Formats: sequence, structure tokens, C-alpha cells
Amino acid sequence: QQEENNSTFFPFEGPSEWYKSYPIAQGNRQSPIDIVPAKAVYDPNLKPLNISYESCTSLNISNNGHSVMVEFEDADDKTAISGGPFENPFRLKQLHFHWGTKPSQGSEHTVDGKPFPSELHLVHWNAQKYATFGEAAAAPDGLAVIGVFLEIGNEHANMNRLTDAFYMVKFKGTKAQFRSFNPKCLLPLSLDYWTYPGSLTTPPLNESVTWIVLKEPIGISEKQLEKFRTLLFTSEEDQRIQMVNNFRPPQPLRGRVVRASFKA
Repeated sequence: QQEENNSTFFPFEGPSEWYKSYPIAQGNRQSPIDIVPAKAVYDPNLKPLNISYESCTSLNISNNGHSVMVEFEDADDKTAISGGPFENPFRLKQLHFHWGTKPSQGSEHTVDGKPFPSELHLVHWNAQKYATFGEAAAAPDGLAVIGVFLEIGNEHANMNRLTDAFYMVKFKGTKAQFRSFNPKCLLPLSLDYWTYPGSLTTPPLNESVTWIVLKEPIGISEKQLEKFRTLLFTSEEDQRIQMVNNFRPPQPLRGRVVRASFKA
């Protein structure tokens, strides 16, 4: 898992500097992007997304210095997604979030140029084709990430289970046991989606991700969003830097086509 070694990159060197250490930052399939619904191509061959998280086993919650993350047991294909644009099932590995200082920014993907206050990423890997997550993360068809937009609305009851655990992982490098959390509870009712070939949005920025961005956002209260902003980019011994604006801005499309599973 290469991400771990790069856990200092967010507060101190902005995404605009990443290309110096990670030249792929200027590659042809970088993420996130601005999704323009009018330019997305409806593809009737795209299958409905099949999300089976029934026997999901969450292990821990952690602060990796650029987000808050929940990791899952990924020993078998029971907790996986299939259908959609995929031939193989992809196993759930972890989920994490991106958010801003204020509700007018925070998401990585934007729709018609508009950001959302936050974005949830559910990261999956192709275990039928690759032996380890690390190997999959380096392959063009290795990862599948579901992106879910969060908008300000009513309190999201299932989100409290997460935000109530944040005090345990306030500092970078901290981890706490976090059992029996099923992320199915964070998905919107509609699984209509856009899909395109892209990359990880944090170093090493590998171009290994098939993105599935759900059209329908989920609601979260302002108070719940505030809890995200209590997390820190820094370790306990460092001067405190609030964890906010941990998103990468949209990258050039470079000829890629965004496909839609639904008719606009």
C-alpha cells in the first residue's frame, strides 16, 4: 500500500506541486474531473451496479494524514461490487472522505462546475486478476472507486456512527478499532452513475481507477460536516493544522468520454 508513505503531502505541498515528485500527475487519465451531464454519453450496454455489502466486516478507522479512513476485511469476494462496466467483481478495501472549509467546496469531482461540500470514496480492487491491493493499485484495470456526493440537508443518522468515532483519530497516524459498520447505509437510493477511466486523486496518482460517480447525493447536516473539520493533518507532537480542503481540483479530460448509465 503505497499511499501510506506519502501521508505528509497534503497541508504542506499543494496538489499543484505533486507533478515534481509524481510526473504521472500530468498524465492523460487523471482524476478528479468536472462532469458535464450534457456531454456524458448514455450507454445502454452499461449494466446496473450490483453492490453486495451484506457480509461486510469493518476493521478500523484511522487518520492517515490526508483523510479519515475505514478499512474492511477483504479476504473474499463476499463484500464486492459487480455489474456496471465491470467484468470481474471488485472487493471493498476502504472508504474515506474529502471535504472543505465551507460548504461551497470540498468534493473532488464537480458537476457542471459545481462542487459539493464533501465526497465519499469507496475503494475496491480487482482480486480475481491481482494478488494484492498494491499490485491492483498499479494496474490500469486494478481499482474501482465509487464516489458519492454529500450535500447539506438533514442529519444522516448512519453517519453519526462514523462522526462519533472521529475523536479517537483526531491526529495523523492514529487508528482505532471500528467494527460492524456497513457502508451500504451511506449509499443513496438511486444507483444511477457516470463512469470514466481515471486515477487515484492522491499520490502516487496511479492511473488505475475505473470511476463510478453516483448521480444522487446523500444529505448530511452542517453539524455532522463540522465534525470532519475537527480532524487534524498533523501528529500529536506537531503544531496543529486543521484537516480541511483535502481535495484535488478537477483535472483535464484529455479526450476521455464520460459514460452515463441513465438517460439524461
